[in-house]
Amino acid sequence: MPASESLIARLLQPSRLIVVLGLASVALIAGAWWSQLVWHLVPCKLCLEQRQPHYAAIGLAVVAGFVARTRSLQIAALVGFALLFAWSTGLGAYHSGVEWGWFLGPNDCGGGAPPVAGDVGSLLNQLQTTRIVSCTEAAWRFLGLSLAGWNALISLGLLLLALLGLKLVLRRSEA
Repeated sequence: MPASESLIARLLQPSRLIVVLGLASVALIAGAWWSQLVWHLVPCKLCLEQRQPHYAAIGLAVVAGFVARTRSLQIAALVGFALLFAWSTGLGAYHSGVEWGWFLGPNDCGGGAPPVAGDVGSLLNQLQTTRIVSCTEAAWRFLGLSLAGWNALISLGLLLLALLGLKLVLRRSEA
């Protein structure tokens, strides 16, 4: 067996795959926060919704990392990851479609922090300077894809990885 195949086989062991999938979600969330806090890209409603499956995947990875010692719990964890990444892929694809004008976005799509003021005058001033972020505008693109598009693509890859791991766990139990 070539070294690359043994590396892949070791990576696809359920306990390691759970860690890899969790770390991938950590990296995606870190990238989202980086773009928000460092690049000052204010997320819209759909951007924030796309984070939810990854937060859940991080939680699943932590729990599964401690308790998924049996085959049935590993299968349950990998099915959970597959569902979360399918959800994330769908959200990213939908948001990308909204940005490209293929789908209608939600009516209430805006982002940013709500204004906070002590009096009416400062509240009105903040309302005049607050930028509402539309879900139809891609704040940033790389190689033609927005952050939503990249999330959809990466989440699809993670979904396929979770399904491959699930297939291997099921195949090992049959042998």
